[in-house]
Amino acid sequence: MISFGLVAHGGVGSPGELSDGCRAACEAAFRMLEAGKDSLDAAVEAARLLEDDGRFNAGRGSVLRIDGKTIEMDAAVMDSASRIGVVINIRDVKNPVLIARAVIGTPHVALAGRGAEAFARGLGFGPFHDFSGKSATEKSETGADTIGVVALDKAGSFAVATSTGGAAPMMVGRVGDTPMMGCGFYAGPRGAVAVTGLGEESIRKMPAKTVYDMIADDRDAKDACEKGLDLFASGVKMGIIAISRSDWAVAARVTMAHWSMIRKKIK
Repeated sequence: MISFGLVAHGGVGSPGELSDGCRAACEAAFRMLEAGKDSLDAAVEAARLLEDDGRFNAGRGSVLRIDGKTIEMDAAVMDSASRIGVVINIRDVKNPVLIARAVIGTPHVALAGRGAEAFARGLGFGPFHDFSGKSATEKSETGADTIGVVALDKAGSFAVATSTGGAAPMMVGRVGDTPMMGCGFYAGPRGAVAVTGLGEESIRKMPAKTVYDMIADDRDAKDACEKGLDLFASGVKMGIIAISRSDWAVAARVTMAHWSMIRKKIK
């Protein structure tokens, strides 16, 4: 059984050498969990660090849209108490996941576009323009996709945080699975799940909720994640991470940078 811990990934297709970024994010968030902080804040902090890294397709590392100049980002957070915050197509902020976390403090679940940006400015998050601005070609070379984190705290609460700079190539205004509950992310009383890969296919299959439901039915997280990958045709590049009270898992069809830090209960 797991006492507390977390798992982070750097996006399906991300090379293994980027796991050092996932490790740094996990180490910082794990210290929070050790100190008794809740899973949501720990997951958000790990995701924030991955956004700041610049090598991942989230936050500073977000890719350009097909017009070659626009950056639009999505992020989402959720915990097992059904606290949910989502931002969609937000521009000119450094850490979309922090804005998604702040949405939880409003009467809303999701904010998009200019409204999300205005909300961020009202919170004191100033304009940010120092993005890596990778092109579709550069993004394809690194393979990086959505980042995600799942966590369990000492009190037994689960959480997930996801963030993305989008797919490539993509139209301005395109939205993938990252901010869609049940598709790119899901958390409940029995676990937390984060999905990375082709967003359009993920939206059609709702893998995050499917994997969560299998975990809730007492299936091992590893088996549930593998079954989640089976929802997609063999050529579709997808990755899934999950954590439950009994185990955790990382499953991907191609390379995917990741790291896990887990404290098991002493019997």
